[in-house]
Amino acid sequence: MKTAMIWGAAGGIGQACLSHLQEKGWTTIGIAKDTTQISSIATHSFDADFEDPSMVDQVVFLASQIADQVDLWIYTAGDISSSKVSDIKPADAQRIISANLTSAIFAIHSSLPLLSEEAHIFFIGAVSERLRLPGLSAYAAAKAGLEAFADTLRKEERKKLVTVVRPSAVATNFWDKVPLNVPADAAPPEKIAKKILEAYDTKHKGQLDLI
Repeated sequence: MKTAMIWGAAGGIGQACLSHLQEKGWTTIGIAKDTTQISSIATHSFDADFEDPSMVDQVVFLASQIADQVDLWIYTAGDISSSKVSDIKPADAQRIISANLTSAIFAIHSSLPLLSEEAHIFFIGAVSERLRLPGLSAYAAAKAGLEAFADTLRKEERKKLVTVVRPSAVATNFWDKVPLNVPADAAPPEKIAKKILEAYDTKHKGQLDLI
């Protein structure tokens, strides 16, 4: 039985990934700041503050006690807010960069020893050409940095597959945090989850645009 590790598993895309993988017979390890909503979905679930490297290390250690290796690794965590550069508070900018980029680096750094030799790594990016909007400077910068990080990781871990999934819009509670309406064509998170597993099955690497 294959094992998947999902970071940010309590979010819309994370929960959809958990449910879809469980249906397909996978062993799932869901990691979130609050696992209340996923404890009945995931095979195993762990609470962790992704901004704390020691907590990230601890949860990976706990996962290593129940799984010999991880075949599919997905980072779906993130955060967003809307503020012009002239108005943004440093703490808010730091929070957005951390949730979307720095914490992803902490998570994959700690997880690498647990990944199988040919594991598939997924990060949730965004169609960056569409998100460079007023008020989203920190979020856009973080997602651009995540793509650059993934490109470098792909070159370092050549036996593994690294994919950045770039959806245009997903119908999750992210939209509650910005003064924008949910696009009429926003994809349900379940669609993104299915596309991720399809990409795993076809060994897709690089960018995966879902427009």
